[in-house]
Amino acid sequence: MLTPILKSKVATLWDKFWSGGISNPLNAIEQITYLLFMKQLDETDKRKISNADFLGEEFKSIFSGKYFPPGVDEKDEKNAVEKETLRWSFFKNMPSDDMLLHIQSRVFPFIKQLDDANSFFTKHMANAAFLIPSGRMLTEAVKTIDEIYKELEKENRFIDAQGDFYEYLLDSLRSSGKNGQFRTPTHIIELITELVEPKLGHKIADPASGTAGFLLAAYKYIITEFTSDNYKHEDDNGFVRGTLADKLVDEQAKKMLNEETFYGFDIDPTMIRIGLMNLMMHGITQPKIDYKDTLSKNYNEDNFYDIVMANPPFAGSMDKGDLNPSFTVSSTKSELLFLERIYKMLRMGGTAGVVIPQGVLFGSSNAFITVRKLLLDKCELKAVIAMPSGVFKPYAGVASAILLFTKGGETKDVWFYEMQGDGWSLDDKRNPKVLPNGNRDFEDLHVIIDKYKKRNAKKETDRKQQHFFIPKQEIVDNNYDLSLSKYQEEIYEEIEYEKPKIILDKLSKLEEIIKNEIEELNNIL
Repeated sequence: MLTPILKSKVATLWDKFWSGGISNPLNAIEQITYLLFMKQLDETDKRKISNADFLGEEFKSIFSGKYFPPGVDEKDEKNAVEKETLRWSFFKNMPSDDMLLHIQSRVFPFIKQLDDANSFFTKHMANAAFLIPSGRMLTEAVKTIDEIYKELEKENRFIDAQGDFYEYLLDSLRSSGKNGQFRTPTHIIELITELVEPKLGHKIADPASGTAGFLLAAYKYIITEFTSDNYKHEDDNGFVRGTLADKLVDEQAKKMLNEETFYGFDIDPTMIRIGLMNLMMHGITQPKIDYKDTLSKNYNEDNFYDIVMANPPFAGSMDKGDLNPSFTVSSTKSELLFLERIYKMLRMGGTAGVVIPQGVLFGSSNAFITVRKLLLDKCELKAVIAMPSGVFKPYAGVASAILLFTKGGETKDVWFYEMQGDGWSLDDKRNPKVLPNGNRDFEDLHVIIDKYKKRNAKKETDRKQQHFFIPKQEIVDNNYDLSLSKYQEEIYEEIEYEKPKIILDKLSKLEEIIKNEIEELNNIL
């Protein structure tokens, strides 16, 4: 949770980039990310040096030795530079234009090649460009980031606070009208994560990962299991989370989280770089986010993942010639294809939490029915959570839903829940809801988790309620329709009206009163 001071400085940082000529929000956040990464490298390296000195251990700094910039032969010692000059703490004091040239020609090429040549980070940084156009703008941005880090250091959980800051920066893409279509609201991501319950040892994937919000939420959820109560905290959405730096001292657990847990795929190179750095900013050293169209012929990772969480693109249309031939659904609609892709990605017993447009629940064409049959006949379809249409405002007014299903299970009954509020106003402003006592009102957000984990098919049969079970056979008999309104019973309150004669008598008396009062007013005048 960020302080008002930090939120103000984030706004200042955005303004500097916009006023400096970087008006594309994705470009702006990419350039801000590079600067944050440079700052973090310096801070992290200094911390590791200090810890090694304290413990009497050997540690080789990434800033030790010489660096040969692009175009300089490794034998050309004369034109090599000391890596110490590539530190944030060194170049931040340089004159503006000198600092810009130094970062463009030395620092940025250095960070692009930091990791192993075969790593996802190095692979996707190869075509990255440093676009800040002027020394003055760079100096102002560097100064603001330094001020932000001073505020972050006041918090006891520095790594968490740093991550919170970066998430808030990303979230401003949505809340401030800066290409918000790229961001799934954090509280919806956290809700789905709580429902699918990822565990250490799971392989977790997102086939349309964007800024890697779902993967990050899974990481935080897993970390919480290893964090003592004294170090847990409540985030902005009321979810209890662990302190990322506090636990996981077990090296095998660290290795598993860093190298064998998180997998993301996207078709936007900028989003891939932002997603990679988002996870790295939170302490995941080797996230696996790659450039892949998971609907195409080139992707065939079937039966591999334990957890898949996603909010895949709505209303997209694929070129038939590019589609993976293994798809059984005859459609080019991305929302249908992604559901089958997610099914294929899961291993037997693996669980998915997916956001879909509600049209998928009741579409009458063969393609829609085929996908719903897949979920009901070849999976255990656990829940359909209908969300109000304002959840993705102001960028999309489409009504959406969350599907929870486990591959290979048997569907007997499906749990339906009607979300009426998600803790935010459902208009374009999307302001947080507040209770009369001033506390946050999370509305259905936490109720859903509690009711889902306590659900009971034998007890929850009243279809007039907000949540209830429907037997699979009834759904099959209704052409596999999964829309909540198909099964929910409306409560009709009978309104009793007075007899016409009584109403007329009342009107006559009222007219007489009005007439008398008008006469009194005329007498006064």
